[in-house]
Amino acid sequence: MNDPQPVSIHGGHSGQFCGHAKDTLEEIVLAYIDQRYPWVGITEHMPPVSDAFVYPEEKSAGFDAGMLRERFATYMATCRRLQAKYADEIRIYVGFETEDFSGSLDFAKTLIDTFSPDYVVGSVHHVKDIPFDYSNARYDEAADRCGGLDGLYGAYFDQQYEMIGSMAPRVVGHLDIVRIFDPDYRSRLLKPAIWEKIVRNLKLIKQLNLILDFNLRPLTRGEDEPYLSAPILKKAAELGIDIVPGDDSHGLDTIGAHMHSAITTLRAVGVCTDWCTPVDAPHDPVFTNE
Repeated sequence: MNDPQPVSIHGGHSGQFCGHAKDTLEEIVLAYIDQRYPWVGITEHMPPVSDAFVYPEEKSAGFDAGMLRERFATYMATCRRLQAKYADEIRIYVGFETEDFSGSLDFAKTLIDTFSPDYVVGSVHHVKDIPFDYSNARYDEAADRCGGLDGLYGAYFDQQYEMIGSMAPRVVGHLDIVRIFDPDYRSRLLKPAIWEKIVRNLKLIKQLNLILDFNLRPLTRGEDEPYLSAPILKKAAELGIDIVPGDDSHGLDTIGAHMHSAITTLRAVGVCTDWCTPVDAPHDPVFTNE
């Protein structure tokens, strides 16, 4: 049996287009080529709908929402240029990562209509419009707004369920990122009221024939398991959901990091490593918001 090839269905953030990443997008692409990736998905963050959702790092760099929209347009054009330039060496799938805060899903639809990406990654980084993964302080703020950590998890997975159902993104990004600053996440994820929501979301992902991002970003921070945590990965595999590695790279030093161990983990639970690409079984995102 041939060894599975390294791929990334969610990654390619660069300092050129992301305030918390580094290196240029072309340097990122060349690194994937050097590491013999047959294909990669480049999925930069979508811009905010208003100045209220501009991150502090972006404000410090002098950006407002309008400027970030212009940068996003440049990102899409640059990604398409690199897609054509290196077509003989690697398949680049041009995408972007959605947000889920007030007004963001309708704005994502506008971006899809305007830029026609190859696919999108549906992610949730906000609960009650608070960017809970930005810092421990914002995480605690979001938890307080939800009545505690159990409430934060419940609100997150409910919001994720609504996003998946209304948008049907081709890829669902880092499904359990809500655990990011919770040292007790292993036991909390398995609490019956929370686990029930997780399984519900996984069943919807299977029903819609979407792909789960096996996100390696936590490993690059020194954590001991990716998103998906072990019980979620096991359940997703049992349901027959397509699961594909995503390095969620934010610079040259994280491309390919931990890929071998990720593939070993996926094979151990029976995940097919004949990777589904983000344009397999293509479908258009379906928005049912009224």
